[in-house]
Amino acid sequence: MQRRAFLQTSLSAPAAAQPGLSERPNILLFCTDQQRFDTIRALGNEHIRTPNLDRLVSEGVAFTNAYCQTPICTPSRASFLTGCYASSLHVNRNGNAYFPAQHVPKLISRILSEAGYDCAMVGKFHLSSSYKRVEPRLHDGYRFFEWSHGPRNDWPVEEHSYVRWLRDQGVDFQTAYGARQFPDRPKEFNAGIAAAHHEGRWCADYACSWIAGKLAAPWFITVNTYAPHPPFHPPPEFLERMDPARMPLPLWGPQDAENQARFARVDFQSKPRDPSSYPSRMMKAAYYAQVEFIDDCFGRVYKALEASGQLENTLIVFTSDHGETMGDHGLTHKGCRFYEGLSHVPFIVSWPKRVRKGMRSAALVELTDIVPTLLEAAGLPLPPYLHGKSLMPIASGKDDGAKLREFARSEYHDALQMKDATHANMLRNDRYKLVHYHGHAWGELYDLEKDPNEFRNLWGERGHLALRAELTRQLFDAVMLTTDAGQPRVGPM
Repeated sequence: MQRRAFLQTSLSAPAAAQPGLSERPNILLFCTDQQRFDTIRALGNEHIRTPNLDRLVSEGVAFTNAYCQTPICTPSRASFLTGCYASSLHVNRNGNAYFPAQHVPKLISRILSEAGYDCAMVGKFHLSSSYKRVEPRLHDGYRFFEWSHGPRNDWPVEEHSYVRWLRDQGVDFQTAYGARQFPDRPKEFNAGIAAAHHEGRWCADYACSWIAGKLAAPWFITVNTYAPHPPFHPPPEFLERMDPARMPLPLWGPQDAENQARFARVDFQSKPRDPSSYPSRMMKAAYYAQVEFIDDCFGRVYKALEASGQLENTLIVFTSDHGETMGDHGLTHKGCRFYEGLSHVPFIVSWPKRVRKGMRSAALVELTDIVPTLLEAAGLPLPPYLHGKSLMPIASGKDDGAKLREFARSEYHDALQMKDATHANMLRNDRYKLVHYHGHAWGELYDLEKDPNEFRNLWGERGHLALRAELTRQLFDAVMLTTDAGQPRVGPM
């Protein structure tokens, strides 16, 4: 894997080389939590209604082969907010005590702030643990920082912006959550809080207020919704629109039970089970209802951009930190697996002033590409430590993306701290996906051209051993070439 060329010795280019602040775009990074790649109607899902995301697809570029760098929250967020693999930052787990101080200057919010952007964040941050504490604040560059790890009342009200917002409206979270239930649906896939009081609406309302004039241009807004992350409790107004009987069953093939048995020791949040053995259609209906609600929230922010006249010069990136297995291959939630539903994420870029409209790109994209894309769009230099690549040449129509990268990679290192400390790496090229579970005898190899649903594991098939060996070599090289070199060098010895 080639490292990005060294463009500047500093994050701040000479003033004459930088475009004026008035020439730089506003930037909206809208990141959901645990949203699969296949949850947008315009991109092929006929069972869901996402009119606002459909419009974004029509007015921008949809990258249809985008992959997260870790299929779990904290390391994924650390990665896409810095443009580096999580292992090179030493941020590999959920529940970590702190985000390393030496890597804080790499945060895109910090870089943009120091370049003159007015920055604001609302929602989940999760660069370190919020277990029995408020997540420690970093020198992250955000002037406004409205924090909520999730739609719960686990934190002091004055430090938990979402519950404080509810209090200011005269709403008690404990009373309002689940006040309206549907008797024909199980508790685990039933309604949560009403849309008007939902954490997603809180995120959208804050973003709209900032767009309406509380931030000075150029601005950078990060919207981090908790939905559609479990629990699968959408607003009742959205759940009642979903008919579970019309939902397709999760993917489950004849080899799945045998394949999952091989990975019983691999770290995951669920145990394999046949989707026909539990109300999986109701689970999918609740999950899709959450996505439809998030689409509505995104639409509110989009309309605020239009109403304020700022849409033309606003770069929008819509994505998610990772996906959700949603019953596929017998699994629910997340952990150390790399099925398409978990590692493959939505990734849409729009900027009317510079980005092509209605384009679909099949280039292999990583979430590490967000930071270099934003920096190039803002006319800022790309630091040499980046592992990602700017997508602006593709988005602007100057490059077809065929040679963006040979493969995308994702990794997992003891992220959940469950029974076994699992370590794994995935390599996905334009046809094949290889997964190594380090210290385990079996891995996974799929031909995504012939087997897009990943039913046939080719790992142990004699006819694919040479391919497995070559992909393993490429994966080993990729891991080594992104290893953190450690402390700065101050001398020859």
